[in-house]
Amino acid sequence: MSAHMIKNKNRPLQDLTRVPAFSGALLVFFAALGFLVENSGLRTSAHSILHMTILWLTVHQWINDGLMAIFFFLVGLELKRELLEGAISKFSDAILPSIAALGGMIGPAIIYLLLTHDSPELSRGWAISSATDIAFALGVLGVVGSKLPSSLKIFLITLAVLDDLGAVLIIALFYTATIEWNAVLASLAVMGILYFFNRHNISSRLAFVILGSLLWFFVFRSGIHSTVAGVLTAFFYPLRSEKREVLHEWESSLQPYVVLIILPLFALTNAGVDFSGITFSSVINKLSIGIACGLFFGKQIGIFGLAFIAVRLGIGRKPLGSTWLQMYGVSILAGIGFTMSLFIAGLAFSDVGTQNATRVGVLLGTLASALFGSLVLLLATSRATPNGHRKV
Repeated sequence: MSAHMIKNKNRPLQDLTRVPAFSGALLVFFAALGFLVENSGLRTSAHSILHMTILWLTVHQWINDGLMAIFFFLVGLELKRELLEGAISKFSDAILPSIAALGGMIGPAIIYLLLTHDSPELSRGWAISSATDIAFALGVLGVVGSKLPSSLKIFLITLAVLDDLGAVLIIALFYTATIEWNAVLASLAVMGILYFFNRHNISSRLAFVILGSLLWFFVFRSGIHSTVAGVLTAFFYPLRSEKREVLHEWESSLQPYVVLIILPLFALTNAGVDFSGITFSSVINKLSIGIACGLFFGKQIGIFGLAFIAVRLGIGRKPLGSTWLQMYGVSILAGIGFTMSLFIAGLAFSDVGTQNATRVGVLLGTLASALFGSLVLLLATSRATPNGHRKV
């Protein structure tokens, strides 16, 4: 069978994994499965597998630190493409979603800290509500917002992409305990080689896999969270080589593995809440309420508030053909945190009881944002024509 025939054979699978509603539904299924496993007789066996040591890490650590680095590599490829030739390549197009993304990180942090200010031990959780889960948010938007202007979808995608970049910076700057400088120097040496490859337009995937793995190892040893290496490696990969869009090609071929394997595994092993032997107050407390309110209230207030001010001041332009009610609905959907929120929660807190509370908070905030955002968008759609103008 020729390579062309194999490519065509796999194309339907690639197309399916690019449908946000499918990837979102898959995450929901595996998150629910993880919840069932945590509260069934399979829990002990599952934990035994997750705590098995392979080389120097447990299976759970390989999922969160290793496989998720591949997810962040894909995020990095998407970020680079959008920055160079996508929705945020022009300053005029990027200004409003950039301001909105900033509000979407500041708003949740303020809400969280206001609700937990008298518990200093919870302060590390301020960033849990800061990032939007692009797969979930676009999945919901695809289901309820089919008649919305395409400009709104681009706004949400750009907002979520910038959110991801902000989350990566937060992880690197605020969730690094101690730094091993010899490992940092080794990381810089590897990055120097990657820079050389980029300057000379070398796009060998094998070379980047080897160098990216080395960078991951040294970043891991340095004390900085290893997933940052995924984004850094992606930023050095050339956009084009010999008139081929090699970055987009790698992004497309990697997408199915991330959507079908990596993110479901992460959801399965990180979303489950064990309710055996715990009380209602141990999971519905300041921490979970702070996270849920950060996602639901903080996101919509920060995003919609700053976007509205920016448009009124003439700094940014409202997405073409959109209404303020539609903008508000999209701002609420940005409170769907899930993957990134669970990931940062795992970095912020380590004990089981606290992690259960963080997971409850993430799930509550995500669910509230998805449901209320959907209702607002359905209302906004019923009140507007396909061009975004109000019905007479």
